Amino acid sequence: MEITVLHHIALTVTDIERSRKFYREVLSLEEIPRPTFTFPVAWFQFGDSRQVHLIVHSCATFREKPLATRDVHFAVRVANYRAAVEFLRSKGYREDADPNDPYYMKVQPHPTAGYPQIYICDPDRHVIEINSERLDEERVPTGK
Repeated sequence: MEITVLHHIALTVTDIERSRKFYREVLSLEEIPRPTFTFPVAWFQFGDSRQVHLIVHSCATFREKPLATRDVHFAVRVANYRAAVEFLRSKGYREDADPNDPYYMKVQPHPTAGYPQIYICDPDRHVIEINSERLDEERVPTGK
């Protein structure tokens, strides 16, 4: 078997409209056509061929703890780290929020991984890493 690409990530959600809004307005993903299912679902495209599938499932397991960078998550890459931090701040995300706050973001411009990272949670507390290949030339303010 030769895997050629990651095709999609499926995430369970509790409120499809709330999640649609987050993935459109915060992650700036494009919603794409999908088959007709008997349950609420939304599909989003990112990059050339990757997708995120949001699925309402009554028996799903959801995280009920603060954001943790080493917990299960998926990562997306942005071209400009500083612009991503500022964009998230414009949407209400803050580094100084309580880690249980839905608008908490963890900003790591110089992490051990070697590339700058931002962590946030979606409305159902799925952890999302937003990273960049390198730190932009300008200093990234800490927001504190």
